[in-house]
Amino acid sequence: MSSFVARYKRDWNELEQLVRKARRWTRSLSAAERERLDELYRRTAIHLARVRTRTDDEQLVNYLNSLTAAAHSIIYLPPRESVVHKAGMFVWEGFARVIARHWRAHLVSALLVIGGAVIGYAASVSDPILAHALWPSLDERQPGSTPEQLLTHLRYGRDESGGKKFFFASFLLQHNLKVGILAMATGILAAVPTVVLMIFNGMLLGVFAAIHHEAGIRAEMWAWILPHGVTELTAIIFCGGVGLMLGQAVVRPGELSRNESLLRAGREAALVCAGVAGMLMLAALIESYVRQSHWSTGARLGFAAATAVFWAAYVAHGIYRERQARLQMNLAPALNPAPATNARPTPTASSAAVVQRID
Repeated sequence: MSSFVARYKRDWNELEQLVRKARRWTRSLSAAERERLDELYRRTAIHLARVRTRTDDEQLVNYLNSLTAAAHSIIYLPPRESVVHKAGMFVWEGFARVIARHWRAHLVSALLVIGGAVIGYAASVSDPILAHALWPSLDERQPGSTPEQLLTHLRYGRDESGGKKFFFASFLLQHNLKVGILAMATGILAAVPTVVLMIFNGMLLGVFAAIHHEAGIRAEMWAWILPHGVTELTAIIFCGGVGLMLGQAVVRPGELSRNESLLRAGREAALVCAGVAGMLMLAALIESYVRQSHWSTGARLGFAAATAVFWAAYVAHGIYRERQARLQMNLAPALNPAPATNARPTPTASSAAVVQRID
């Protein structure tokens, strides 16, 4: 047996080095190294079978057994992913894909907000009394305010320190999270409160636009609201979509029980919540540092346009990735058909060689 060990020790050492390298990071192995790992694993498995039948050396048996087990786990088990990698993949495509899976609910939520904005704007322009009824009475920007009063509010806070802006960002994040959580959580009430909340938020936006348009302030108003509004409103729309998803799970559970339907919708909702939290955090920072800056109107509108293009491309990327994943799932059964139950396995040349070498 000493001659046997001396003959194959070099192969075992090479396999051990490849296993050690792959354990640090599986992708560190090149294509040639992965093929070599597979070859050495099969060869060492044969050596293990021969050692078990020809010797009582438990130390050698245990060594080869642990070596082949380690190589097997690298070849056949999915690689372990770090938390950082999982978080990165979620940001790269996971969040966008879960949005794509429920695009109908998010589209309905967007239509509710847009419809509310149109109603709010039209009502405010046609009747000042309705504008006062819809707009919060504690806000200083009331219908009929002079352009000077409105511009003072639009330009407020530009000279504040970075610390105050950061504090303002934390306040905005807290407020927006409350609105988003309310829109999502009330979805379990058949989504009725969610629908009302989406329409109401849209109406406030329409009234706000009407107040400034009536005073002749258009470009600067949109340059004030859009840089952060694109991200913030998109996040609120996604929150409304989650509420509609939960409402549908309650009203139309299908063949599932309501509990099971809610659990499935809740898992998807949790993913959306994680992504929305990041969006609202980003919106709060933009609102504090971009909106409260001395940027020109053109620069602000350009920033808002770039933000809109980014989120549109991000969602489109999620739709593409989700379609690709579904296409691969549909093709998998055709590419890998199940073997016939009555078919008898035919030994291949490689399996025959293995049997011969073990004997």
